[in-house]
Amino acid sequence: MSDYRKITYSVEQGIARVTLNRPEKRNALDGELVSDLACALEQSAEDQAVRVVVLAGAGPDFCSGADLDAIRRIAEAGVMENAADARHLGDVFLAMRRHPRPVVAAVRGRALAGGCGVATGADIILAAESAQFGYPEIRIGFVPAMVMAILRRAVSEKRAFELLATGEIISARTALEIGMITRVFADDVFERETEAYVTQLAGRSASALALTKSLFHQTDAAAFEAALAAGVQTNALARLTEDCKRGIEEFLKKTR
Repeated sequence: MSDYRKITYSVEQGIARVTLNRPEKRNALDGELVSDLACALEQSAEDQAVRVVVLAGAGPDFCSGADLDAIRRIAEAGVMENAADARHLGDVFLAMRRHPRPVVAAVRGRALAGGCGVATGADIILAAESAQFGYPEIRIGFVPAMVMAILRRAVSEKRAFELLATGEIISARTALEIGMITRVFADDVFERETEAYVTQLAGRSASALALTKSLFHQTDAAAFEAALAAGVQTNALARLTEDCKRGIEEFLKKTR
């Protein structure tokens, strides 16, 4: 296990658990935490025992965005330094999308700005009823730039622009209604329901999940014919996997 300072990382029964671990700072993002998160994503991607990755936050909040020191550095840094810093977080979003296994965000409390980006950058977002989501960057004259690529793929164009332009903080229920997140569970059963959900997901075929995620993102914004051609290739490849052969054999046994 890697020596992480601002996250915790563990793997059990096929589930890699990555927890942002700065509860005294509402798990605010700084360079070290972002580096830890990038390393944890890489480690879990290379571990063949991992079937699902779960991202969570220690304490009452998921992630409040950039911490105050990071914001001060933004104001004082030059163009090249700011570009490198932004690219650092952008690489995390890309690593989540390219990760061979499903990435699930389990959100309690606030997920704001870059923290909202980390949450909604996951393939599946499970939220407690009291959770809140938003991109308030505009309120300090900043642009929610990288997260824009994530948000506009999740909700309608008009709603995405409104959220980015107003900095509105929305409830978990509203986020669910507009398609920004996947499920909402009552606060008192959130841990139990989340555990049941990810355990069930981890029980699915690892090869089928990996191929599904790869094809899903590969066909993002692709023309119909190109998406269909990619689907044909993945369909043929899936038939050759041991999981598929075993699944077909078990299915045929049941029908005899």
